[in-house]
Amino acid sequence: MTSEPASETFRALVIDDERRENRAEIAQRNERFLMEGEVLVAVSHSSLNYKDALAITGRGRILRRSPLIGGIDLAGHVLASQSPIFREGDAVLATGCGLGEAHHGGFATRARLPAEWLIPIPAGLDARTAMALGTAGFTVALAIKRFEDNGQTPAHGPMIVTGATGGVGSIAIDVLAGLGYEVVALSGKPELEGWLKGLGAAQVVDRNTLEMGTRPLEAAQWGGALDNVGGATLAWLTRTVRPWGNIAAIGMAGGTELDTSVMPFILRGIGLLGISSANCPPGWRHELWQRLAGDLKPSHLDSIVVEDIPLERVNDTAQRMIAGQTHGRIVVSVG
Repeated sequence: MTSEPASETFRALVIDDERRENRAEIAQRNERFLMEGEVLVAVSHSSLNYKDALAITGRGRILRRSPLIGGIDLAGHVLASQSPIFREGDAVLATGCGLGEAHHGGFATRARLPAEWLIPIPAGLDARTAMALGTAGFTVALAIKRFEDNGQTPAHGPMIVTGATGGVGSIAIDVLAGLGYEVVALSGKPELEGWLKGLGAAQVVDRNTLEMGTRPLEAAQWGGALDNVGGATLAWLTRTVRPWGNIAAIGMAGGTELDTSVMPFILRGIGLLGISSANCPPGWRHELWQRLAGDLKPSHLDSIVVEDIPLERVNDTAQRMIAGQTHGRIVVSVG
């Protein structure tokens, strides 16, 4: 246990819901601006996620308090600790837990957090690699755990991944292929077909040419699905997954409504598995980060990370992300 040093200023990307223009800007803040927590962290890396982009641009109601430091992910080392669990110098990470929504997040050189939110960075990962994975990698790991717990195996047949060029989608393709699944990537960016196949996709389907049909049950094609889109795409998946296959519902970029029937569930026995990475049980969180450093570590992480940006470029990059002009993972060098 270490005592906390004297309060200092630090650099942060602060989002203010009350401002229509320049709602996110880099500013100097005093450590007294930080919230309660037993551990003070020197943040070196974060990542830019779709939820961050929604918060920065104001395109989604993400912030539950304002002004707030953005960033749902962070990694760095402990500066000071009032917890017996962590000591000065320990390498740590945090994802979810309300960061960048209700609690100051990772787009700052300092963070003060409750000890139970922090994960020791596992052997085999460093701060940058941990953030290359970040919430996206952790979400994939959680989906795979839920698949495993519900009996999904590669023998069920091809696994389709929607929103394939995003952070979650690209990591999912790599990891699922490594586990022996035949992966089908569904994407609206056909120009990235070569990149997706390089990550492990056996087939790439252009979302713009997809015929979804309207019957309660369509031809059963997929052994399972990892869905980042929601809306009409998720409804289509419920109609096309094979008997006893599972769908991991992760995102809602395509809408929050689900127009389906009970027939896929009672006639084909499919499982619809909700994936909520932000409030995952602590025991699972530690277990899955160990797996992300082991059997679930992507083989092509260097290809999945397509941009390394400084804090100064987060704002503009968030605008591009909302416009659909990014792909893969974006690591933010904070410190």
